[in-house]
Amino acid sequence: MKYFVMVQGTQADYEAMAGRASADSPAWTEQDVRAMFAFMEGINAELVESGEMVEGQGLAEPARTRSVLPPGADGRPVVSDGPDREGELRLAGYWVLDCASPERVTEIAARIAQCPQPEGAPVHPVLIRPVMDDGGELTGATG
Repeated sequence: MKYFVMVQGTQADYEAMAGRASADSPAWTEQDVRAMFAFMEGINAELVESGEMVEGQGLAEPARTRSVLPPGADGRPVVSDGPDREGELRLAGYWVLDCASPERVTEIAARIAQCPQPEGAPVHPVLIRPVMDDGGELTGATG
């Protein structure tokens, strides 16, 4: 069964990783950032080796988000740059995993949740969602 596994962050989290502290997060050191990337690279290597990795990517900071809504009164799409609300959690990275069971993907998410970060940095949940196929069925579902 395929699962979409997501990590989240705010613009303040990205700022902190760039060494700029805020009321929400302490500044990360270069060593903190290297430890986080090394941890994630290790997880990715294990998932490739196990055959469970379909795809995975980290995403640019929320400030680089572009939102597109249906056309307004002028007939043109409504486009805005940047996050809708400051401090709102946004998708920071994802994996598409092909796992044998919900328990297995939960085990992987629990490992991801242990990613090293500086003391006092906010902790955000790792989210798991089953992937549906073109027919609206869960991938790999039987029955």
